[in-house]
Amino acid sequence: MDAAFTAEQDEIRRTLRELLAEHCAPDDVRSAVRTADGYDAALWRRLAQDLGLPGLALPQEYGGVGCGLTELAVACEETGRALLPSPLIATAVLAAPLIAALGTDAQRTALLPRIAAGELTATLAVPGGSLATALGLTGDPTDGSWAGGGRAGGVQARPGAGDGGWRLYGEAAQVLDGHSAELLLVAAHAGGFPRSRTLLFLVRPDTAAGVVRARRTSLDETRPLARIELRDTEAELLGADDTADVTGALASAGHPVAALLAAQAVGAAGSALERTVEYVKAREQFGRAIGSFQAVKHRLADLYVQVQAARSAAYYAAWDPADAGGLALAQALEALRITTAEAVQLHGGLGFTWEHEAHLYFKRAAADELLFGPVHRLRDHAAQLAGLFAGPAPSAPAGPSAPAASSERVAV
Repeated sequence: MDAAFTAEQDEIRRTLRELLAEHCAPDDVRSAVRTADGYDAALWRRLAQDLGLPGLALPQEYGGVGCGLTELAVACEETGRALLPSPLIATAVLAAPLIAALGTDAQRTALLPRIAAGELTATLAVPGGSLATALGLTGDPTDGSWAGGGRAGGVQARPGAGDGGWRLYGEAAQVLDGHSAELLLVAAHAGGFPRSRTLLFLVRPDTAAGVVRARRTSLDETRPLARIELRDTEAELLGADDTADVTGALASAGHPVAALLAAQAVGAAGSALERTVEYVKAREQFGRAIGSFQAVKHRLADLYVQVQAARSAAYYAAWDPADAGGLALAQALEALRITTAEAVQLHGGLGFTWEHEAHLYFKRAAADELLFGPVHRLRDHAAQLAGLFAGPAPSAPAGPSAPAASSERVAV
């Protein structure tokens, strides 16, 4: 493994950082989140058309750039640095890979080029607050209990009356960018409780009847959440038939999602640390910069080590998401939480002012852990998958000569 970034990856980082430095300052972020969409639509179109950001990891045959997960991780780190409000995570990280994995040729051809061009935004809607479980980050998604298990609750699906379509009924309470997404991928149960199975459906909220969307007040305004109600809503099955392993596809998609979220969290943590360092170098107390005090230096050094370790974990996860995604996300979210909390404290009374930019990063840390964590559950599930808590394998019943053989082995 070559840990160095390629020239192309460095160019992606440089170009995106320069553009966001010009158009995504803290005041720009506050203005963007208060729009109806929750992001700057003009900036999003520029990122899509000039840089190909939403199609960075999509195949070229579907209008994408054809890069890999590492290139998208580089882009996510830069968007995290600026706290860019955008549909990037919902569209390019959550929805597009599922369409590519489960969709029919016709569905992929119709949807992915529009996503790559920035013409179509999409998101994944799962019932309740179970996004982390549905993606296999904090629990096993295969039993479908996170989606209601076919009982009351969740989102239920039934075949339409003779038209080959489906009808959905239910609610998803915390959908990332759900108020503005032009396409919803809805996880729903079909078959009732005895033959319950989880399927994914395409819902176009602007044209489908029975869709009620409401933007919710969220702790982190840069990650807007919405409540979506489906009332006998017409939907299209994602895929050719209802036999696809949807929960397995969600779990597989969860690994790269974790790696990309980790990269974004590392970007936010790194930016918060840089801003804090600049502040303590300029703020004076007792006739000298507070950054010159040894206690402050030690605290900042600890934060630097934490952020760099999380960054290494995030990029290793981008290289090997199946084995490292969950743990990298846990380490990155923990680094972001600790760094932003220290940033508020080291800014002193100014940092405790709600309007200060330090709180933008602090709220991102708290909200991300609520939405994709918490950290201890991410680590616990990763440990369960690795078999760290598995007991010793049961031994076979011993024959007449077993005690003597066992004694010999112990003596040796």
